[in-house]
Amino acid sequence: MATDSPIRVLHLGSPTGLYGAERWILALVNNMDRTRVDSTVAVIRDDPKLGADLCSEAGRQGFRTQVFEAYGKVNLSAVRMLKGYLQAEGIDVLHTHGYKTDVIGLLAARGTRCKLVSTPHGWSKQAGLKLRLYEALDRRVFCHLHAVVPLSQDLFDDLSTKSCLRGKLHLIPNGVDLFDVRRPVAIAPEIAAWTAEGRFVFGYIGQLIKRKGLDVLLQALAGWSGDNWRLALVGEGDERGALEAQARALGIGDRARFFGFREDRMAFLKGFDAFVLPSRLEGVPRCLMESMAAGVATIASDIPGCRDLITHGESGLLFMPDSVAGLRGALAQLARDETWRSRLASAGQRTIEENWSAEIMAERYGALYGELIGCTREVSHRCGDNEVRARQADGIHLTERATRD
Repeated sequence: MATDSPIRVLHLGSPTGLYGAERWILALVNNMDRTRVDSTVAVIRDDPKLGADLCSEAGRQGFRTQVFEAYGKVNLSAVRMLKGYLQAEGIDVLHTHGYKTDVIGLLAARGTRCKLVSTPHGWSKQAGLKLRLYEALDRRVFCHLHAVVPLSQDLFDDLSTKSCLRGKLHLIPNGVDLFDVRRPVAIAPEIAAWTAEGRFVFGYIGQLIKRKGLDVLLQALAGWSGDNWRLALVGEGDERGALEAQARALGIGDRARFFGFREDRMAFLKGFDAFVLPSRLEGVPRCLMESMAAGVATIASDIPGCRDLITHGESGLLFMPDSVAGLRGALAQLARDETWRSRLASAGQRTIEENWSAEIMAERYGALYGELIGCTREVSHRCGDNEVRARQADGIHLTERATRD
């Protein structure tokens, strides 16, 4: 299948905001070799109030975008519109990101030559019945796709028991866009003011939802003696009101500030003395990867995903999930020892740069796309001859670093 034209890939993401999965899509397309992979970013907007932020940001960065307007949670017009687009644009690979896009993508691609790839970004914990049913349906949908690519070893292991995924399951570890992290920015004025006052700044960037465990963080800080610290929480979510009320009830409402969603999140991150992620469940958390890559000392709960990134006491600190005392001890350790904090931050930065870059991730995805549409090393113009693969009986386990041409 020799051709000079690039592989045409359509990424179908969520219209609800710019969170971990959406920023993951942006990191992937930004690090692709555009002579070999031609990326388009799309969302299905099922509510007119949604802003399709993913497409807005992708367009700002120079990528083609497509917003499918299909209002209502169940709307078969989305399937028809997507199918027409796949055929009209000659899309080679449809890459979906979430149970809704997985289902719609599967239905839309029927009868086309398009290959289907899904990246599971993680499962919910303590989910309600409705969400559990959706995720169970998603696992059944995986059996009918051409490739399923979980972004962590834990997610891979969870799916590897499904016999229907034999030969379809691939592991390509998560990656962070180092260019985005390294771009120089001025520290956010609010954070700079705290630093000028001599405050120690703890920070969190992400969704304000229950599984992130931010209630534990507020309790840990409330029981800590002294008040020479500040907490910056950057992000939105349905737990914001409850968390603000909790902070007031704990008597730390004047020291814990909620900034909402911010486009300039890096201006906040680079002013933090320590980044804290007290989650109860994660895939491989992008926010943690970004903080480590930015050279900020990190504290995270000892769960799969976080422990993939952090070696306790060497590149960051881990604590038992939901342990207020454990988190409080980790906070105190980082705050009182600047030399050790700096050493942890430097080791964390090296860990990300050497093992978790989006450039490495994009090389591996490019190799997978090429294989799915029938490329071989001998006719490598369309898929590239730079992939290094470790094959397993139940699929390709892309974990070795690919070498560039």
